[in-house]
Amino acid sequence: MIAVERDAEKRDTETHRRGDAAKDRNGKAERVSQQTEKSSVIADDLPRLRVPASPRRFSVHVAWTVAARLLMTVNSVAAGVIVARWLGAEGLGQLAVINVAVATIVQLSSAGLPSANTYFIARDKSHFAPAAVNSLIFALVVGGLLALCLTGAAVWRPGWFGFISPRLIGIASISIPFQLITLVGLNIFLAVGRVGRFNLFDLVGQSFVLVNAIVALVILNAGLWLLVSLNAGASVVIAILIVALIGAYGAQMKERVAWRPDLRLFGRMMRYGLKFHISILAGALIFRADLLVVNHFRGGAEAGVYSVASQVAMMLMLLPGVIATLLFPRVAAKRDETGGLTCVVTRHTAFVMLCLCLLAAPLSFVLPILYGAAFADVSVQLLILLPGVYLIGLESILVQHFNAVGLPMAIPLFWVATLAINVALVFGLVPPFGARGAALASTVSYALIFALVAIYFRMYTRRKLSEMFFLSGSELRELFAAQRLKVSSKRA
Repeated sequence: MIAVERDAEKRDTETHRRGDAAKDRNGKAERVSQQTEKSSVIADDLPRLRVPASPRRFSVHVAWTVAARLLMTVNSVAAGVIVARWLGAEGLGQLAVINVAVATIVQLSSAGLPSANTYFIARDKSHFAPAAVNSLIFALVVGGLLALCLTGAAVWRPGWFGFISPRLIGIASISIPFQLITLVGLNIFLAVGRVGRFNLFDLVGQSFVLVNAIVALVILNAGLWLLVSLNAGASVVIAILIVALIGAYGAQMKERVAWRPDLRLFGRMMRYGLKFHISILAGALIFRADLLVVNHFRGGAEAGVYSVASQVAMMLMLLPGVIATLLFPRVAAKRDETGGLTCVVTRHTAFVMLCLCLLAAPLSFVLPILYGAAFADVSVQLLILLPGVYLIGLESILVQHFNAVGLPMAIPLFWVATLAINVALVFGLVPPFGARGAALASTVSYALIFALVAIYFRMYTRRKLSEMFFLSGSELRELFAAQRLKVSSKRA
């Protein structure tokens, strides 16, 4: 997909260099010297941090990560079917409440530290050990305290969890610090270019959900207690393996690694992480809260139809989400202030996402056939969402430039402003127009955050819109030539 990344980067760099020379010919020698020095620093950093330099390798990583995400989705659906068949709707509901409670606490308590690890380690290898130690201590302490709080809440306020036993909540709570460790560890793997390990442990952790359901329910014919216990135990095992691999990686580094916390670095990580966390939480509310509003004003039936449209939209966002995840450490390690690499990836993503959204438009009319006559309006809802899906996909790529250069405060403020407008739109459009109003509110919100980030990116990097979003003729020709070569090689 990113078949011409290296050539496009050289072209972008040369364009900027010629423009600078035209403005100030007397300073040309100095700028060339600075560029040479900067390139040498990058060249030194890239091999040490194992950030893949090959565009083909980046494309392969994207493909494998997308495949891993799809397989994780299949595992989750299969596990849900097994639980529903063996424990019924009540058992499935109880397990869902337990998982949502634990996952929500893990997400909220992370404070953006996983992304802070990726940023600081990718930019400076010497931060590897202290950043890892800082985050692991944070995960154990904060995760342990929150596990005790959740267990205490289940004991003292059992009504909050319905008919779920406090004992089950207590068992599930054990996994909280270990899930935090896993979350931190996966992002450390990304920072050092170990994408294979990132995908492997992410997939293995999710696969245990299906394996445990088969063992506890199908083979042993036990109940929810054993299933929750196995899930908690799997979280502990995965976290221990990740910590061991992080330690092994540190032992293999050429530089001597000091495994001790760094309070000054921790403060910097928290400041970065909290800014990142604001954006993540605002985005999560924009993506998810409208379904609750539809359910409140229009009832469960219409909410069910809208959930299908939203689920398909989220599936379309999977590809740009994966690309953004893998692009972040590359841009951070490269310290590309000009935005050249981000533009290259955004241009190719814009082309691919356009193809996917155009393909999804006619396929949306198949959804009512699959789900039944009650879901007749899902096609219209998805068609309303598609323009927003396309734009938010591009935004998720562009914003990685800012994530990689320290995350200016403007970015979380953009998300907060977009969230405020989204809330007003949802509550203004859903009561009279229902799920269609929610879809329109989402598309307008996605378009708004895209516009804010795109304008800010253009101001920050001085890039033209054509450089940001449109493939050149040569890029298109080389892209199609690469695809034809793949097809002919397969036939041969």
